[in-house]
Amino acid sequence: MSANPLGHAARLIRDSVPPMHPAGRPFVAGAAAAALLLRRLSPRLGTAAGLGALATAAFFREPRRVPPARTDLVLSAADGLVSLIEQASPPPELGLPDGPRTRVSVFLSVLDVHVQRAPATGTVEQVAYRPGTFLSADLDKASEDNERNALLLRTDDGHDLVVVQIAGLVARRILCDVSPGERLDAGSTYGLIRFGSRVDTYLPPGSRLLVREGQRTIGGETPLAELPATKD
Repeated sequence: MSANPLGHAARLIRDSVPPMHPAGRPFVAGAAAAALLLRRLSPRLGTAAGLGALATAAFFREPRRVPPARTDLVLSAADGLVSLIEQASPPPELGLPDGPRTRVSVFLSVLDVHVQRAPATGTVEQVAYRPGTFLSADLDKASEDNERNALLLRTDDGHDLVVVQIAGLVARRILCDVSPGERLDAGSTYGLIRFGSRVDTYLPPGSRLLVREGQRTIGGETPLAELPATKD
């Protein structure tokens, strides 16, 4: 029996359109309702509002990602552009030993996927939020001065990874859906930043860097670094 062409086409469309993060549903529903109301007043306004609803849905997309099979990699927590690689101390609110680590900063434009993903499989040790300013996320000072949410993840091999969600010039809401004690699989979604932002990843000492400034990353798939070997 031959496959149903319409059913096959529907599956292709469904697989091509990424699902939406739950945080976006109220925004899309509101935009769609506004489009229906405006359409009664003006078809042109209704069409423009409908396109706005589609753009909102696209912003909150959460595409399926397949992480590498290797367990010794630190994956990018976000889609975007590697804007800065430097030595810096992790956020003091986490209470980690003070000392420089390699920090990889990924800048997210409004066109990028804005969910954040676990950089490795492990257990959430701490989640620390700190209010701050709303400088443009591509500035060096954004890591220290902007509103942020820091997550400390301990891998199954005992490495401490720090991932920091940083608000940007127009990003005014950081969402983090995990708490200390929770297990995360590499590449799984744990949070979201709305409308332009930055994500910093602090690598454990001894990690081997695998990306360069100016490189684009895919959250949950692009390796940022190789973790150091564990001692027996």
